[in-house]
Amino acid sequence: MSIAKVSEISATSTKSFEDAIDQGINRANKTLRNVRSAWIKEQHVRVKKGSITEFQVNMMVTFVIDD
Repeated sequence: MSIAKVSEISATSTKSFEDAIDQGINRANKTLRNVRSAWIKEQHVRVKKGSITEFQVNMMVTFVIDD
């Protein structure tokens, strides 16, 4: 039997939502072991002078706890 925990992570990118997700997962893997999945809870953009300047995702990352 496995026990998992969920950690909420916010990540940003100036390129795209996909890049923000990649950055968030890559960073989570540096701190958390056994990352199994992520649920994208929210997506936001920041706008300056009518143009998108930043993409932000809030995600719930699931990881399995070591025995």
